[in-house]
Amino acid sequence: MKRAATMAFVVLASVSCGAAEPVPPARVPVTSTTAYEKPASPAATPSPTAPPAFKAKVSNVSRDRLPYSWRPGCPVHYRDLRLITLSYWGFDGKPHTGELVVRETVTDDIVTVFRKLYGWRWPIKQMKLVDAYKADDFDSIEADNTSAFNCRRATGSSNWSNHAYGEAIDINPRENPYVTASGSTAHENAEKFTERPMKGKGVINPGDKVVKAFSQVGWEWGGYWSGAKDYQHFSKGGG
Repeated sequence: MKRAATMAFVVLASVSCGAAEPVPPARVPVTSTTAYEKPASPAATPSPTAPPAFKAKVSNVSRDRLPYSWRPGCPVHYRDLRLITLSYWGFDGKPHTGELVVRETVTDDIVTVFRKLYGWRWPIKQMKLVDAYKADDFDSIEADNTSAFNCRRATGSSNWSNHAYGEAIDINPRENPYVTASGSTAHENAEKFTERPMKGKGVINPGDKVVKAFSQVGWEWGGYWSGAKDYQHFSKGGG
């Protein structure tokens, strides 16, 4: 009996020792200790730069700015004129700054209209005082220059032009020429622009938004004249 008990103890001890054998630990995937970084977002596409806002500055004009276009005996004194420095869109599709001289009483009209033209990006070739051409109207037109005041007589007349009163402006005179009743123009570089209506950069047509913009401030268009047509010409009250 004692021997049997001893053997039972050995067997139990053997089983107990076998149960105590270490079990290999389950393999756990090794994870990186590097912190997770969120992929960078694609760079935002920059928005196009907005064009500069329209600007217009009205100031007194000094006598020395009008060395050729004003002289004693003109129907308006230069002290009653004003220099407007304003924004316009060029034929190159870029904003520019130009100058016009007009009578003080119509400065608001001009600023109102040219603000609209700028907002429409309606193109103007260039805008200098006619004095840049020694007040020679022909040379200014040949250069396709937009200008206003010039103390001169009306074309084919002994009367003062509305330009001499600072109440008229000529816009893109090459694309909008003065055309005689027979259909001719004095400027060879403008011959292909004598018909209306027509398409083209800086061209003014009957009833278009440029004509309407001037009409809304009381200015008339020379393109509506009977006989000769002056497509470049806008004036306060006509003429």
